[in-house]
Amino acid sequence: MEVLYLIKPGELTLKSGNRREFEDRLRANIKRQLEGTKCQVLHKGGRFYVAGDADPALIEDVLGRTPGLAGFARATAVERSVEALLPAAVEAARAVIAAGRGLKFKVETRREYKEFPLDSYAVSYAVGDELLRALPELTVDVHHPDWVLNVEVRDRIYLYALNIPGQRGLPTHSSGKGLLLLSGGIDSPVAGYMMAKRGLKLEALYFHAYPYTSDEAKQKVVDLARIVGRYCLGMKLHVVPFTEVQVRIKAKAREDERTLLMRACMMRIADRLAEKIGANCIITGESLGQVASQTAENIRFTGSFTDMAVLRPLIGIDKEDTVATAERIGTYPVSILPYEDCCVLFSPKHPVLKAKFEAEKESFLALDIENLLKEALERAETIV
Repeated sequence: MEVLYLIKPGELTLKSGNRREFEDRLRANIKRQLEGTKCQVLHKGGRFYVAGDADPALIEDVLGRTPGLAGFARATAVERSVEALLPAAVEAARAVIAAGRGLKFKVETRREYKEFPLDSYAVSYAVGDELLRALPELTVDVHHPDWVLNVEVRDRIYLYALNIPGQRGLPTHSSGKGLLLLSGGIDSPVAGYMMAKRGLKLEALYFHAYPYTSDEAKQKVVDLARIVGRYCLGMKLHVVPFTEVQVRIKAKAREDERTLLMRACMMRIADRLAEKIGANCIITGESLGQVASQTAENIRFTGSFTDMAVLRPLIGIDKEDTVATAERIGTYPVSILPYEDCCVLFSPKHPVLKAKFEAEKESFLALDIENLLKEALERAETIV
């Protein structure tokens, strides 16, 4: 079945000198996800189109999770004439009515092809008049319509009414690569998703402390990586064995410092892995003041163990907003599964809340742990 979708690019339309680069990236990203179908991804006249023989549900799934799209709509294309336009408009309206979208409508026209005999107002008037004649149950409401029939006069005439919102943001891989510190919680998958929408290609890092954390906990993170990866053309998940590091911390550090030093070790490993994979930043799910390790003083301390830019998209976000995003993108049901990750192991009852920078640095050096961190990274498992 031949189908046509009109795509509205998002923020990339604000680019100037390098807009073409962003558009090429968006087109390539959509094309890659539709490999194996008989669809073409076309770009002409400032518009993107997906056209071909494929299941509409598949196309809408791809377009709905591809960063860089403001929205998209299934469209009808007809020859550039009033005689072809009017019956096509009636059929489009019938489809909207059948979908139960309401009976109040308006028509909006964009006339890119200036040689068309009717101007934009005249096209809208003619289409609206035809809809009222053919479908008398309809009424015009230009201020509060239930739906809008869009008419674009270009190389052909394109009609669409049921707009579907996109992810917005920038195309994946247009902003480089980032390494996501991914746990089994609610926050870090949302942080990854938010940065994927800013154009980052993601790889993820998970610290697994077997046998203190179960294989179910690991699988939970694999599943979260798979979900987040749907928004950024897939990802690699690097699983670092962390048991020996945590045992060393428990043996040599004060109890109240354990969480702080553990996160410092994680950041040190992340720094080395980020450099190895060619990432230019590290992404965390930290939110200021949410837990003991996320006070301003503690964030400063743990952040000092890398020279990479550390992006914290949730730093000022309310937890309820984060949960709402997790529910929307599909990570929440997985995140709340009752399998704890290594962050809760050996957790002190009264952790350090305000790290004394130099004193905590000395505590880290006293662990004599650099070789263990290096060995842990060398033993990492990579899952695509």
